[in-house]
Amino acid sequence: MASIYIKEIRLFFSSMIGYLVIGFFLLVLGLMIWVFPEYSVLESNYATLAQLFELGPFLFTFLIPAITMRSLAQEKSLGTLEFLSTKPLRSLDIIVGKFLANLTLVILAILPTIIYALSISQLGSPVGNLDTGEILGSYIGLIMLGAGFTGLGILASAVTDNQISAFLMGVFLCFMFYWGFDLISGLSLFFASGDLLIQKLGMAFHYNSISRGVLDMKDLIYFLSLTVFAIVLTDLVLKMNRA
Repeated sequence: MASIYIKEIRLFFSSMIGYLVIGFFLLVLGLMIWVFPEYSVLESNYATLAQLFELGPFLFTFLIPAITMRSLAQEKSLGTLEFLSTKPLRSLDIIVGKFLANLTLVILAILPTIIYALSISQLGSPVGNLDTGEILGSYIGLIMLGAGFTGLGILASAVTDNQISAFLMGVFLCFMFYWGFDLISGLSLFFASGDLLIQKLGMAFHYNSISRGVLDMKDLIYFLSLTVFAIVLTDLVLKMNRA
């Protein structure tokens, strides 16, 4: 698993993939937070980083499938997945190694945004007037969301050997798991308790809960369970393809 992880990290940064992903993410967020008037913190009366955590899920919906689309789809199209399987590696080792490498890239894209938090803190009156508990919770929520999206993206990449198809399927899965359950619950097809249950199945409910600065174990368990479910399902897909 460690060899797969190192190989993937080297691949990201020996090409332009890693730099493009991190650069694009930071560029869009920077424009939204500092430049565009409708989002800019400079136009707000509050020292807040809410824009980052509101835009994060939307950007991740496209960014993470773009990162993960080649993970297994490329290996399948080149026939190297079978070669890896002949080594003393289980399919689960390959999946987890690739998952961790992709998640590392996502975290590396998030880390520089701490500069935005420090900058906004200096703009507060008085200086440092920033809700650090909420900011910390939001960062944890963003990382957990990134892990869930990465798992879904890896799953999409296992289903097909076409990278474009893997990207589109990854975007669809991320959209459905984040916004889809909210949309279904909003249709009021069930009783109030049923609609709430449907809503709780979606990522948005738990992400918003963590982003308020309240770390509830239920929310953390939800994201961990979803990530593990996606990885186990990916392993099952690969085994079915080899059967």
